[in-house]
Amino acid sequence: MTDDYAKQRAEILEDLDGLRIEVDKEKRIGWLYLDREPLNIVAYGARNQIRAIIEAFDEDDDVGVIVIRGNGGVYTSGGDVRGFFDVPRNGMSHMSWNISAPARASKPVIAALEKYAFGVGFELSLACDFRLATKDTLVGLPEVSIGQMPGSGGAIRLTSLIGLARAKKMVFLGERVPAETALDWGILTDVAEDQAALDEMIEKYAARLNALSPLALATVKGVMNTAFDSTLDFGMNLEGQAYEKLRDSYDYTEGANAFFEKRKAVYKGE
Repeated sequence: MTDDYAKQRAEILEDLDGLRIEVDKEKRIGWLYLDREPLNIVAYGARNQIRAIIEAFDEDDDVGVIVIRGNGGVYTSGGDVRGFFDVPRNGMSHMSWNISAPARASKPVIAALEKYAFGVGFELSLACDFRLATKDTLVGLPEVSIGQMPGSGGAIRLTSLIGLARAKKMVFLGERVPAETALDWGILTDVAEDQAALDEMIEKYAARLNALSPLALATVKGVMNTAFDSTLDFGMNLEGQAYEKLRDSYDYTEGANAFFEKRKAVYKGE
């Protein structure tokens, strides 16, 4: 990272707008909390900070897994609609770049959804690798109800996950979909009974991911995300090339030897 970029990112993170970060070094989790009343709404300026925080976590050796969560038992009701009228129009088309930061991160990113996951918050979760939710959670893109549409990649990512017909029903009608339906449709990864069960689920996912080779995870994440909407032939070739590169890595040798020796592997990410 260049000194200029590091300085620029430090300035972005200097005064967080409705966001809070924590790093649990022992469990190797970087926590990004949406923390702005009411209902953890996301301000326009916070989107750039979200990007910068995820990029910072991605370079932090104390963080193996990134978790995005709302404060106080609610994920988020969406964006700060009133505040949008004070934002110049030009440049708003870049919102999807900031909200797509979880997809670009080399580390696994988990979105923990509770109560409401609407608008930009839902779009942010769609860019994550795992979406865990409580059973009383509702997800949706309700922008059409105020004469707008999703603007941070939500409609496109949702369509790629659940198909055009279901995505149009959700987006055109602004439907709030319950967690069990979202799980059945492939929007959610897993659903917990309540907040306590969600806490436990997050820690289990993080522990399992942190026990694996960070190099292998970063590589396969890059392959899957890049190849997802490409041709089958391109994806197969990309996978094969990535597999070949991992062949001479320390982590692969360590993992194979640990398997043969019936012991726990100790990975270095190299």
